[in-house]
Amino acid sequence: MEIFHISKRFPPEEKYSLTDQIRRCSRSVCANIAEAYRKRKYPNHFVSKFSDADTENGETQTWLEFALACSYISDHEFEMLNNQVEEVAKLLVYMMNNPEKFFVKSV
Repeated sequence: MEIFHISKRFPPEEKYSLTDQIRRCSRSVCANIAEAYRKRKYPNHFVSKFSDADTENGETQTWLEFALACSYISDHEFEMLNNQVEEVAKLLVYMMNNPEKFFVKSV
């Protein structure tokens, strides 16, 4: 949500490029995690959805770098958001490397 609020300040000419892209991929991280959670019974699908989330997280980081380079966000905002992106990446990698900890246990 922080990305959404910060991106409201981006210039109008970025509406169909940077603004839409950074909003889409940052939201997609959450959506893919939600889908992965619902796929816990299917190990390959579970890991695949987390891989998709990780990919979108990486794209978010790239767009943050563009926003910084274009001076649409401050160094402080970039550091704060980039740190969050890095933390999400660590968690996603952990879940992909240890999927069995999250599977639905059959009775």
